[in-house]
Amino acid sequence: MQLISKGMRATQLYLPNNPVYQRAVENVRGAFKQLWESDDEIVFDVHETELRWDEQTVYSNNQKNESIAWTLHKDGVRSLTLKRGVEEEEIVRFLAVMHKARTLQSDAADDLLTLLWEQDFQCIAYTFRELATDNAVPIEAGDEVLPSSSPVDVRQRVQEEAPPKREGLVSIDEFDTTLYFLDDKEIEFLHKEIEREYSQDLKRNVLSMLFDLLELQTYGTVRAELISITENFIPYLLGAGDFRSVAFILRESRVILERARELIPEHRQALETLPLRLSQPEALSQLLQSLDEATVNPTEEELGELFQELRPEALATLMGWIPKLANERVRQLVQNSAERLALANASEVLKALAIDDSAAQLEMVRLAGRLKLPGAPEGMVKLLEQGDRQLKLAIVEALTAIASPSAMRLLEKAVEDSERDVRIAAVKFLAGRGYRNAFPGIESAVTGGKLKQADLTEKMTFFEAYGALAGGSGVAVLEKMLLAKGMFAKTEDAETRACAAMALGKIKTPEARAVLEKARADKEALVRNAVNRALREAGAP
Repeated sequence: MQLISKGMRATQLYLPNNPVYQRAVENVRGAFKQLWESDDEIVFDVHETELRWDEQTVYSNNQKNESIAWTLHKDGVRSLTLKRGVEEEEIVRFLAVMHKARTLQSDAADDLLTLLWEQDFQCIAYTFRELATDNAVPIEAGDEVLPSSSPVDVRQRVQEEAPPKREGLVSIDEFDTTLYFLDDKEIEFLHKEIEREYSQDLKRNVLSMLFDLLELQTYGTVRAELISITENFIPYLLGAGDFRSVAFILRESRVILERARELIPEHRQALETLPLRLSQPEALSQLLQSLDEATVNPTEEELGELFQELRPEALATLMGWIPKLANERVRQLVQNSAERLALANASEVLKALAIDDSAAQLEMVRLAGRLKLPGAPEGMVKLLEQGDRQLKLAIVEALTAIASPSAMRLLEKAVEDSERDVRIAAVKFLAGRGYRNAFPGIESAVTGGKLKQADLTEKMTFFEAYGALAGGSGVAVLEKMLLAKGMFAKTEDAETRACAAMALGKIKTPEARAVLEKARADKEALVRNAVNRALREAGAP
């Protein structure tokens, strides 16, 4: 019964997703499982301030506003039976009904009996005695409620059973009032004050007072208790979705570290680690999952304030969760927070690139490209060697956006990558930038046999890059490929000759145009088309 009383308190104070509420419910269920080892049901006799089982008092509370017994007794319940299986689902609904009965207004149409009847409990039974008469017949659970047991009659009986008023207690009923006793300005003033009072953020006020005490009180024991309260308050606020208050706690903790006098090392360390705890993988993952699954979403401002307090260590976790998030708004906020951390912490970028999660690596590579982080290519070397096609393409795209010396050197390696699309993307960018250091690798592919098995698109890309980087020195090599001289000279295939023509068009020198003119009447249609296109590109008529 003590555990049920704590469960009632948890139902009143916490939401169902709060760990404190869940722990209280589990404790109640565990206690029932022990009881069922000796009996299949428990029957309580309900009195004003106590519950009795087998003529023994097992629950007693004289504070009627908190008493389970009084809540049952005042609305006519005289016995309560709990059967095996009640702990599975019905005990939670029963606690909710009891809490609702306590909070009913005096003019409410319902009472405890109607609330219990609506639930149609299978493992909870009760007898009810109508309070309006002394010789009424008890109503068993499930019986029809007669009209005579109205809430008005019940309240009247409760008032009659209430203890007499204490002497000297002032009641408003003892004063005569008039119909109009306030003018319009006074009424308006009262309305504004009521609105102001109800619009206040009570949690923020309590937290502000707590931090004021933490700053001003120099006693070690007082500060230790206040810090403990703060630490325990954060999980409750997160469970309630009050992210703005959590961000407020983290900000105020920094202020306390700067302004508090005589702060001992132990307390300083506890305050410094508050943001760090939220940035740890386990805590941050739970937070992101709850945000993604929430039915009522916090505002962007609230989440922005919270994410603003995350530490650099959170970057790897954020990047791992971006591809998992289904809520677009939450994903955008996580991306913004990751960008902020990445810009300010280059070392954390390299750590995020090294985590063993391909999806997170892909997101980190894309982020590095968007932000053009100059130090990111150092962490992409291994990924370019071992990653899959999608990751390699993202790396090449990021490297082209960064375009730092280290990025260009890594793109040189991509010219010889095993993935066709990676090779093409790298060669196009390097040729467009006129990056001469990549010329040896491109020349080797053009003049060697590496492109024999390549398709026309890849051949064209390498040849055009060769022409753009070689300049006039490449005319002779390309002429041999395009125009076979001599009876025994080797004739290249039509695709290779067409690619050579396109490469000559990139050189745009008079010598290159002269070679193209010689091939204008080539018998291969593919070659003729390539020559004509190259001549137009080179500026020839």
